[in-house]
Amino acid sequence: MNAYLIPAEIVEFSEEIKKSRFITFIAHTEGIDAAKAYIQSIKEQFPDARHHCWAFVAGRPDDSQQLGFSDDGEPTGTAGKPILAPLLGSGMGEVTAVVVRYFGGIKLGTGGLVRAYGSGVQQALRLLQTKTKVPQSFFRVECEYSLVSLLEQVVEQYEGKILSSEYTDKVAFMLSLPTLSCHDVEIKLRDISRGNVQLKSIDKNE
Repeated sequence: MNAYLIPAEIVEFSEEIKKSRFITFIAHTEGIDAAKAYIQSIKEQFPDARHHCWAFVAGRPDDSQQLGFSDDGEPTGTAGKPILAPLLGSGMGEVTAVVVRYFGGIKLGTGGLVRAYGSGVQQALRLLQTKTKVPQSFFRVECEYSLVSLLEQVVEQYEGKILSSEYTDKVAFMLSLPTLSCHDVEIKLRDISRGNVQLKSIDKNE
């Protein structure tokens, strides 16, 4: 899994088009549950708005299982998909966009709605600060006390983290490592321990 960009902050962009007010919000949301919770929070913040249209890329940018969108009462295809398209085009992951619309009494037509929703997201994306997320994998590893400092050096060299440690007759560590570096770390640990130290993959929630 390669590194990818995620939002570093929440951004807001507002504009008025033919007396309708469109307010676009973009935020970092890790996972579908977080995306839905953020959408709900915007609905609660603007309960009197006519529409709360949205789209999200809740996981990695290439994970089509974590995409979602809604027209929220606008004509089919005029809001959710135009919001989603710029998100996909940005190459970002873990991102949700919500566009709040206050209807001004003048109908925009389907083409006008598509442009309004898509343009709001595009302009909000230009204001957005991003940061890079490096996918992590999690492991348990045991070693003799004599190898602790070498193991720590290897983990640091590959920008990993020691999440916890347990000292008994040996030392057991829980590690977080950049997924792309796991194979190299495993080889390095085997070399310094003559094959006695091995990474054991675990779920991060264990």
